[in-house]
Amino acid sequence: MCGIVGFVGNTKDNKKIIKNMADRINHRGPDGEGYFLEDNVALGHKRLSIIDLKGGSQPMFSYDDRLVVVFNGEIYNYKELKEELIKDYDFKTNSDTEVLLNGYLKWKEDMPKHLRGMFAFALYDKEEKTLFCARDYFGIKPFYYYENNGAFMFASEIKAFLEHPDFKKEINDEVLSSYLVFGFNPREESFFKGVKELKPGCTLTYKDGKVELNRYFEIDFNTKKDGYDNAVGEIANAMDESVKYHMVSDVEVGSFLSSGIDSSYIVSLAHPDKTYTVGYENKKYSEIEYAKDLTEKLGITNKSKIITKEEYFNVLNDTIYHMDEPTEDPAITALYFVAKLASEDVKVVLSGEGADEFFGGYNYYREEVDYQFYNKIPYFLRHAASKFFSLFPSIRGINFIVRRGEKVENAYVGVSPVWGKREVNKVLKNKVKFKPSEITGKFIEKFKSRDNLTKMQAIDLNCWLVKDILKKGDRMTMAQSIEARVPFVDKEVFSVASSLPTEYKVNKTNTKVALRDAAKKVIPTEAYKKKKLGFPVPIREWMRDDDVYEEIKSKFNSNVANKYFDTKYLNKMLDEHKIAKRDNYRKLWSVYVFLKWHEIFFEN
Repeated sequence: MCGIVGFVGNTKDNKKIIKNMADRINHRGPDGEGYFLEDNVALGHKRLSIIDLKGGSQPMFSYDDRLVVVFNGEIYNYKELKEELIKDYDFKTNSDTEVLLNGYLKWKEDMPKHLRGMFAFALYDKEEKTLFCARDYFGIKPFYYYENNGAFMFASEIKAFLEHPDFKKEINDEVLSSYLVFGFNPREESFFKGVKELKPGCTLTYKDGKVELNRYFEIDFNTKKDGYDNAVGEIANAMDESVKYHMVSDVEVGSFLSSGIDSSYIVSLAHPDKTYTVGYENKKYSEIEYAKDLTEKLGITNKSKIITKEEYFNVLNDTIYHMDEPTEDPAITALYFVAKLASEDVKVVLSGEGADEFFGGYNYYREEVDYQFYNKIPYFLRHAASKFFSLFPSIRGINFIVRRGEKVENAYVGVSPVWGKREVNKVLKNKVKFKPSEITGKFIEKFKSRDNLTKMQAIDLNCWLVKDILKKGDRMTMAQSIEARVPFVDKEVFSVASSLPTEYKVNKTNTKVALRDAAKKVIPTEAYKKKKLGFPVPIREWMRDDDVYEEIKSKFNSNVANKYFDTKYLNKMLDEHKIAKRDNYRKLWSVYVFLKWHEIFFEN
């Protein structure tokens, strides 16, 4: 796990610039650094030493010195690939990085298809004067790029671009409306104008001043019905193998642990010596007791921490800075603390991200089963009711009618939407005609004839998983200089998960149906039955405390807030929340986080 930076372009002091860019993301790799400079090309690397501690330094060169690579991630099948490649190419190290170099010599642009792991890399061919970059199948590892004034640059985190003289720091206002709806930035374009994120499963080639993008992998579903027991067995085998791959390391591997099935399953398979959990004084928001129950039965260690309100807000600036872009999810800061706790002992942790998106774990998905009776009402009637009730304030029953009267492709924005489309135009001063389908439509284009659950999963796998779940996991662990590995987010696990019929995912009694039956074979508690909590945070209650209320109110009445928002409307919503007239906390929190982000990157 590392941080990578680089650029192609003529500048006065390439060596100083590339080092400053790398130093900006030193937290991603404090164990070592390395640089490559030739003509107008500069590559930089910050290393977190995990595999081949002595021989894995980067940038790394191919045996013939033609190729040079900087790489962030882990290739879990590198030993098998090395056995195949060593027949034709020399190896100088025992690192997974060298597999990328020789793999490119053999397979060229098809090389990423052979990899099993999490990765983002940039490989420069000295002879062809070509920069070849790739990002892993599901977007576990980040990769951003930017062009301006004849310069092309890339980095693991956007903040590295701040150190390049050709980077022009401007806010991309067009992203704000979609951020408020989704709770994160779902677009390829970032909040920094001109900065783009390379999509998962894609490669980028830069040559002769031109960027060429190609896709080598995309989400697909190939449903098969080989029998329920066979499906459960396939899940168990795939997860067992994936966890074994994810345990390969030359340093100790620990694990995050919550109360639910996902991390409990991974811990029960991996049996790490150390696990880590965080919670809050309010027992409703704490998973510590569940975690300790499991680890006691497994005979392993669990370290835990209670996060106070004061501690949470004291590190909020740090978490927003490390995320690079506003993200509404309050669990980001909980991840920051559990990563900090783990960093006291280990460099690598396992984590349970991806299970819900792969195996149908969200309660929202159950509506496809629970409310089949409502779907039998002719669509034109449901749609008419939806249009009528959308004129009323958002409350639980009305929300259901509005939601179920729209087609998934037109209305679904993920399992955790924040502001409604109509509300966004109320709160934003710059009124926008924003349709979620502008973003989500391309993800379900080839699934038009499939069921709604398949469409929702396709959207969540391409949006929510990449832009919220995996992003916060990467940033918060890297902020503490540790590596997070996600065994569920594996191409072989997805091969099994994507073949499951709907009834193996959700039914009238539960979610992740087949996964739970696979997990209960190894989990010694009843965690496999437990409903999803995630990392719950008591922001709702804290916002009603005077100190937090006044802090948020001060931001809502700032000059910056007045530039973007109807502050009178925001203050009314804040007051309604404080007296518990309405639960507005997520909408208010999304605006507050944006204003804090603006303060950090554009005011300080």
